[in-house]
Amino acid sequence: MLSHSIDAVRGVRPKHIVVVVGHGRDLVRAAFEGQKNLEFVTQDPPRGTGDAVKVAMRAVPESAEIVLVTYGDMPCLRSETLQKLTAALPAGGVALLTVTREEAHGFGRILRDPDGDFVGIREEKDCSPDERAVREVNVGVYAFDRAALARAIPKIKPSNAQREYYLTDAVFEIAKHAGLIRLVEIEDEDEALGVNSLSELAMARNVLQERILDFHLDAGVVIEDPVTTMIDADVEIGAGTVIHPFTVLRSGVRIGENCEIGPFAHLRAGATMLTKAKVGNFVEIKKSTLGAGVKAMHLAYIGDTTIGENANIGAGTITANYDGKDKWPTQIGARAFIGSGTVLVAPSTVGEGAVTGAGAIVARKCVPAGEVWVGVPAKKLERENNSNSKQSAAARGAGSRRSARARG
Repeated sequence: MLSHSIDAVRGVRPKHIVVVVGHGRDLVRAAFEGQKNLEFVTQDPPRGTGDAVKVAMRAVPESAEIVLVTYGDMPCLRSETLQKLTAALPAGGVALLTVTREEAHGFGRILRDPDGDFVGIREEKDCSPDERAVREVNVGVYAFDRAALARAIPKIKPSNAQREYYLTDAVFEIAKHAGLIRLVEIEDEDEALGVNSLSELAMARNVLQERILDFHLDAGVVIEDPVTTMIDADVEIGAGTVIHPFTVLRSGVRIGENCEIGPFAHLRAGATMLTKAKVGNFVEIKKSTLGAGVKAMHLAYIGDTTIGENANIGAGTITANYDGKDKWPTQIGARAFIGSGTVLVAPSTVGEGAVTGAGAIVARKCVPAGEVWVGVPAKKLERENNSNSKQSAAARGAGSRRSARARG
């Protein structure tokens, strides 16, 4: 969820991003380790939005002219909206986002004068009946003139029952000193979704999922049934690829052009399909690369595996990559034919053009190119040479003639 919020902020091209963390901060920091222009500061104990911004300001460079304040629990907010907000910022003042909601319960109301200019923000518990009827509410996302914010923050006080520092008080403080306040209304109400419960998390995910599906459809991906298809953010899909119903594509999946996936397929992180590869029903792929033209059409698990072009993976194939302690790789060469029900116990290698028979168990072995391996455990299928075959046939014929004479 925080990744979506940070991505939206990056769309404004900030020079520096400060993330205020508290509970679970070590997990959050670890998730974003190594990202550029990203700094974490700790608010402990949590004492409201005003205090959070006060903590963050210690890490904001003095050279900054604009401070954009947004939230990690608003994953649906778009970069374009934040760009409008920063563009509307008046010198020495504040620009803030508002949204008109049919259900405004729990939100601070935006109060305007008869000319439509900003008058104030009234918390619901303090609203008169007429004010409570207002449907334009404060989203809580602001663009501040940095100098004005730096002057206002030290002056806000925890003058409320919760003993918290409210960022809205900084807005009032700036307005009190003749700072201009501009309002930017969000057109799409979904952008203002904040996540405070699992129900709201599901709502936000639905909004983002619809955007992701529309993006891929516009890029030429055929999604037969968007309602039953789940695609995470950060999934790449080439044009002409067909995705059948009940397919799940997790973050980090890479799919080339003209591939086919599903129905009931599950591609996890690290799964890559090159051009014209096909994955069918009830196939799961994790951290594996399927070369161009590879087919894995039925009931297979492929993990930590590299498969060469035009190989065929039979129904029920398993690459057994986990020994209870470590994960091990499997290599399958180009044009290999893996028979139905084969289990490749990693680390194993199947050479180019090699074949495994149905039900073969290849346990930590190297199947050389062009060979056929069958059985449990799998071994090379030995074929009789031509001369031996002719001698056997001749012997069988002679035996038949002797038996005929004896009967006669």
